[in-house]
Amino acid sequence: MCMEKTLKVAAVQFECKNGDKAFNLAVMETHVQQAKADGCNVISFHECCVPGYTFASRLSYDELLDVAEHVPDGASTVALMDMSARHGIAILAGLYEKDADGKIYNTYVCVNEHELVAKFRKLHPFISKYLSPGNQFAVFDLFGWRCGILICYDNNVIEYGRATTLLGAEVLFMPHVTGCTPSTGPGRGFVDPALWANRHTDPVRLRQELDGPKSRGWLMKWLPARAYDNAIYAVFTNPIGMDDDQLKGGHAMVLDPFGEILTECRKLDNDMCVATLTKDKLTAAGGYRYRNARRPELYKEIFNKDHDSSFKVSWMS
Repeated sequence: MCMEKTLKVAAVQFECKNGDKAFNLAVMETHVQQAKADGCNVISFHECCVPGYTFASRLSYDELLDVAEHVPDGASTVALMDMSARHGIAILAGLYEKDADGKIYNTYVCVNEHELVAKFRKLHPFISKYLSPGNQFAVFDLFGWRCGILICYDNNVIEYGRATTLLGAEVLFMPHVTGCTPSTGPGRGFVDPALWANRHTDPVRLRQELDGPKSRGWLMKWLPARAYDNAIYAVFTNPIGMDDDQLKGGHAMVLDPFGEILTECRKLDNDMCVATLTKDKLTAAGGYRYRNARRPELYKEIFNKDHDSSFKVSWMS
C-alpha cells in the first residue's frame, strides 16, 4: 500500500485543570511526544482542552473574555505551533477564542509546525451565554487528506456531518466534552465523582457506569452511524475524569468508514490510541455507494424550507 495514502492519527483523552493552560499544555505535550514516537502524523485532543470547558459556565463575560485568546496570535495557539514544530506532528486542539469585536467562540484549531491550517468555531455553543456561534464549516487539506471538524453538539445535527462530507471531508475530527449528564434518554444521568476518586481500588463500579447508557452506551447509538452513513473516518475525543464538577468518561476512539472501531482508549486515566487510516476504505464502504445514489431533486425543496433554529441542552434546562 502506498504510504501517501495512509494517515496515522492519535486520539487522546486526559483530565484538564480549570483555567490552568500551562498544566494542560504540558500534559498534551507528553502525548504529542508519544504520538510522534509511535509514528503519527496527527494528534487530536478534546474540545476546549487548553483552558478546560465546563468551568466557563460560572464565568462572567469579563472573566471568560480574559480566558479567551486571539487566534492565531494568542499565546496558546503560538504554544501549539511551537509544540508542533518541535515534534514534527500536526496538532488539533480546542480553546476559547475572542475576536476584535469582543465576541467569544468555542474554537478548535489545527496547526502544523508554525502554520494555522484550519480554525472552526462551534456552531451550537451552550456552556456559556456569552459564547457566539460559528457560521461556517471547515474543510481543509492535511497530508493529502481532506479533513473536517465538528465540535460536540454540532455532531448531533446529522445534516452537518453530511454537509462536511459533501464539501470533501474524508476524516471528521469530533472533539467533545460529553456524556455522564442527565437527559430524557433511559439510563442517562450524572456519574458520582466518588467513583473517580476510588477508581484505583474499585475500578469495576466506575467501568460499569462509564460503559453503560450514561456514557459509552449512548455514544454507540450514534457515533458509528456518523462514520458509516457518510463513509468517512471519525476521530472522536473526550476528556476522562473530572471536568469542573462533572465526571467524563473518555472513550477517545477512531472509527473507519464502515462504522467499525479501529482503536479506543480504555484506561480509567489519561490515555492515547492510534490508528492508521487508508484511502481504500473511503470508496469500499457502503456509505460511499449510498451517498452517490442520492437524488437531491426529491428533497432539496424540503431542506431549503425556512426554519427557526432553536436548541436546548437537557441537563442545563
